Parts: sequence; structure tokens; C-alpha cells
Amino acid sequence: MDKTTIPGIALSIGMILLGQKLEGGHAGSLLQLTAFMIVVGGTIGAVLVSYPLSEIITGVKDFKVALQEKPNDVVALMAQLVDLATVARRDGVLALESKLTEIKDPFLKRSLGFLVDGVEASVARNTLETEIEVEAEEGNVSAKIWGDFGALCPTVGVLGAVLGLIHVMENLDNPSALGPGIAVAFVATVYGVGVANLIALPVANKIKRKVHLQKERKILIAEGVLSIQEGLNPRILEEKLKSFAGAHGKHAKSTTGGDKH
Repeated sequence: MDKTTIPGIALSIGMILLGQKLEGGHAGSLLQLTAFMIVVGGTIGAVLVSYPLSEIITGVKDFKVALQEKPNDVVALMAQLVDLATVARRDGVLALESKLTEIKDPFLKRSLGFLVDGVEASVARNTLETEIEVEAEEGNVSAKIWGDFGALCPTVGVLGAVLGLIHVMENLDNPSALGPGIAVAFVATVYGVGVANLIALPVANKIKRKVHLQKERKILIAEGVLSIQEGLNPRILEEKLKSFAGAHGKHAKSTTGGDKH
């Protein structure tokens, strides 16, 4: 479970409600079913117009990406690639075939399979890079759906506010109807801005960030395997992988013995 998504949403909503209470308001004044229907229902309808149903379903399912926290295994992955490079340099590339059954990561296993099967370096690189880009693009579609949902919410909230004010103007001769109409007008705006900036846009950013991290991880694997195919020295490979690993690589200890810093 991600340690920041749910707590972040809860904290932001909680602080807003607490601030309202300190100002003398109460949470019940924000519970307006009509405003909720206008903002959320209207925004969902606009998103349905913007994207194919299959992509929207995937985007909804990918909400779990923002809730999941995968362990950072970059340092261990670098060590594994250096070990594989050592085996290949000592015993030859075909010796890696016996290592395939020990590898759990599907992408690493598939990448090594290209190497063991003797696939040309250019073909292997093109295939791996294409797979990486396609997967990242699919993940970014989900992020864009949530981002567009967040971008549309405030506008639909303004629409709800205008509808509420129209209702107020139509009932100026009926004072008892003015209160609910004004409430819907202002609460619709609150829903639009709140759902957008407290939920939808942050979720879009979280999905985008995690897609990017997954892409970087696969690039690290691809570059490591292709470097093994080139016969790169394991120590040189380690330094090369650190450059691809970014901050994780800079703080990693040497996987071939001793701290490199």
C-alpha cells in the first residue's frame, strides 16, 4: 500500500473540514446530492465523450496504481545484472541459459532470452525499446484520463453554480427556496475544485510518476542485458547502470566489492 496517497487525500479533506468548523460552519452544509450529481455525473459524461470505453475502464482500474507501493529493487537489480555479466564473461553467453529458471522478473527473463537465443543486438534493442515505450504510453493514457477528469471538474462545478443561481433567480418571490438554490450554487463549485485538486489531479500525477519509474527500471534492465551481449566488463557495466539508475545508483554500494565512493 502506498504510504502517501490515501493519507494525503484524508489530510487535505480533513484540514478543509476542520478549517470550516473553526470558522463556525459544519460538514452537513457541504452534503448536497444535487451538486454532487451535477459535478461528478457531468464530468464523467464529458470524459466518456473524450475517450473510448476500453481506455476509461483501464483508467479506472489503474486507480490502484496510485494506491500500490512496489519495493525499490533497483540496487538488487543492478547487482543481479552485474552477476550475470560476470557469468557471461567467464563462461560465455550460453551459460546464462541455466540462469533463466532462477529469474522471476518477466522483462529481465525475456530480455535474457533474446541474448541466449542469439538475437541480433539491433533487433533485441528495437524490440525491448518498443515494448517499453508502448507500456509507458498505455500507462500515461490512464494518467491523462484522471488529469482530464480533474481539469473538467472545476468547469462543470461553475456550470452547477450557474444552474443554482438560475434557480435562485426564478424563485425570488419564494424566500424558502432561495437557501437551497444558493447552497447548490456554492457547493457545486466546492465539489468541482475539491474533487479536481484533492483527488483527480494528484492521482493523475501519482500514476504518471509510477509509470515513469517503471519505464526507468525497464530501461535499466534493457541496457544491462544489451551491455552483457556486447561483452562489457562487469565493473564498467556497474558504473553504466548507476548512470541509468539515477539517484538510486548514486547511493548504491558497489556490487562487485567495496564502496565505489
